[in-house]
Amino acid sequence: MRHVLFLLAWLPTVAQAWGNHSPLCYRAFERMPEVAEAAAVKAEPLADFLRDQEAAIAAALDAQEAWAREHLKGHAPRPQALRFVPDARRSDADRRAAFLRALRLSPQTRLALYLQVDPREVGTTRPALDAGLVTAVPPGKGATQRFVALQPGEAVAPLAVLASACDEPDYGHDLNLFDDNPGSPADPPYGFGPQPFGNPAVAIGSQAPFHMGFFHQGVLFNTLAPSFARTFTELRVQQYGGLAVLAWQTGHAYWGWRFAGLALHHVEDLTQPYHASAAPGATLAYMMWVNLKAQLGAPADRQGLVVLQSNRHFVLEEFQTRWIMDAARRQQDGPLEWALRDATGDTRYPPWGPAYVREVVAAEAFAAGPATDAAVVVGAPAKFVTDPHFDFAAHEAELGPELVRDLQGRREALHQAIARLLGHFGAHSRNALRGLLEQARPVR
Repeated sequence: MRHVLFLLAWLPTVAQAWGNHSPLCYRAFERMPEVAEAAAVKAEPLADFLRDQEAAIAAALDAQEAWAREHLKGHAPRPQALRFVPDARRSDADRRAAFLRALRLSPQTRLALYLQVDPREVGTTRPALDAGLVTAVPPGKGATQRFVALQPGEAVAPLAVLASACDEPDYGHDLNLFDDNPGSPADPPYGFGPQPFGNPAVAIGSQAPFHMGFFHQGVLFNTLAPSFARTFTELRVQQYGGLAVLAWQTGHAYWGWRFAGLALHHVEDLTQPYHASAAPGATLAYMMWVNLKAQLGAPADRQGLVVLQSNRHFVLEEFQTRWIMDAARRQQDGPLEWALRDATGDTRYPPWGPAYVREVVAAEAFAAGPATDAAVVVGAPAKFVTDPHFDFAAHEAELGPELVRDLQGRREALHQAIARLLGHFGAHSRNALRGLLEQARPVR
């Protein structure tokens, strides 16, 4: 039975959902009063927050772990050896390393003082910051991030801190954490077990189970592919969100906004249908059929399905990124910017709570999957989204301009589909932030 859907173990190899989250978050939050009107905060090294609140952080992380064991389906319990235990005598470096271990983040996680500049901000005089100081993942040829350094004590707008941090979990936080990943933590191990899906030998794919959530595939799917239930997106939201609340409550406002952005990244990833569905463009029956053919010695259709789903994911991301960045550089608004800012529909969703990520965000994205996949197929050049022999990811850098230029006749359908998704992105981001801010308010 475990081999029936072997195909699915290789489908979600695209671990990034929206490319660069920060330009999207600048637009989603720039008119939200709780952010736009918030007082400037002072940039603070992580070591200062950890040193000042060591006991409170330890208690919070233990409480989070206890909650996760009780409430999160498929949770991998944190080994006792990874607990964050207060120790005033240790160095800042050792305390930081212990904090990363307790969260079960990559030891290569940077958490540096930096900002990602709003692409609408032109003529900045700040010198560029070496990307290697911010991210453990080397930027690709088409990367849109621009980093600048923050100095300890420097006043900074919460919008900039929040929007910058919304992109940060893609900077290597979740790479190679499973037991079968090359170089995974081993002394002590992190306790996540073998990678539940994706290729464990491909580093960027190893973060997928922390950025995807296949919660609504159905009973048959879950029976045939139980490992797909082992995703850790909800865990990251609870960890970062709880730290944001603690930081705000204890006078460390910079880290309140920073951790909030980290939590929002994982919420936002699940607004992307290709992160909430194993294969939005294929039925379960078709997936089973091509897998059976592969087991009988004809793997072409199975591999073709893998390539097509990956290509469509990349194409959707490429369109969205280029449209957003082009509009930002021209300082112009269009349907995507309007959708990101539009807060009129925020209240149509239930209040923020522990079940929101699974039952609201992921459920909506899963339902939008077939229509989104169809819009990509009719809106993008056919060779990029219907040819199972063409691997777009291998040629993304050189073919990106051609992709945008050579659209089929139904460009508008694709534009509208992306605008709808970005409307969800903005609404859920704001609702999540409102929920965290509400938790941080003093009890009266």
